[in-house]
Amino acid sequence: MGTWLRFAGVSLLGGGRATTLRGGRQALICRRQLSGTESETIKQRRSQIMSRGLPKQKPIEGVKHVIVVASGKGGVGKSTTAVNLALALAANDSSKAIGLLDVDVYGPSIPKMMNLKGNPELSQSNLMKPLLNYGIACMSMGFLVEETAPVVWRGLMVMSAIEKLLRQVDWGQLDYLVVDMPPGTGDVQLSVSQNIPISGAVIVSTPQDIALMDAHKGAEMFRKVHVPVLGLIQNMSVFQCPKCKHKTHIFGADGARKLARTLDLDVLGDIPLHLNIREASDTGQPIVFSQPESDEAKAYLKIAAEVVRRLPPLPE
Repeated sequence: MGTWLRFAGVSLLGGGRATTLRGGRQALICRRQLSGTESETIKQRRSQIMSRGLPKQKPIEGVKHVIVVASGKGGVGKSTTAVNLALALAANDSSKAIGLLDVDVYGPSIPKMMNLKGNPELSQSNLMKPLLNYGIACMSMGFLVEETAPVVWRGLMVMSAIEKLLRQVDWGQLDYLVVDMPPGTGDVQLSVSQNIPISGAVIVSTPQDIALMDAHKGAEMFRKVHVPVLGLIQNMSVFQCPKCKHKTHIFGADGARKLARTLDLDVLGDIPLHLNIREASDTGQPIVFSQPESDEAKAYLKIAAEVVRRLPPLPE
């Protein structure tokens, strides 16, 4: 008895040089492998089938530029950076409309940092209306669940929530939508990157080697999904003693600059490790809003200007 094989929906009975098709016709086939031409055809066919499973990118209605703020590791100040970047974009050009989207489903920080509470209202078209503070339109999972309630969801539910945050929010007309991504390089990052066109990604890291390892992965992930990486932000770059003014590089010196050279990227700016930034964020009065003349706020303003300069032109 020969061996039954199945290829392209046709059953083949193999056992010798000749193989009998179930329709009764005979053909000589290669025992071991397909020819180079056939192998290439299969590869192309496989790529076509796999590409069908990818979502088609669709712009968010009314939004001109989407800027994602990401990091490979948690605890590096990514959300603080996203909030102050959004405020700095508005401060640099008051004619621009800015939105802030928090897609960190498990640990949303935007409600507290932006001093916002309450459930979004629905528009006439049954879309959620962003909450507004400091002139920034904000949307977060934190508006949809209790502040102390944990989100205990599996992946499919998280993806459904991300889809709603991307597609069921009435942003109106925005020049820039800043997206605060969760840490890591998982499903949420891929879903956001593959569903909407992103103008650029900003990678936040401390100078510490452990954080830089994950920042490297984050930057490479965006490159794999064809999202332009605008540059790195070196957060908590230096601590200055408020009494003696001595500067200490608690997490190391210039680690992000070394990584930027490795990735052929630029450092968009340095944010110091300063008590004022932490206190302002915890009280819901981000430093760019509450202390706009401080050196810390000016660092964010400079970064925002650099981000805008690096954004690609909008398609006509």
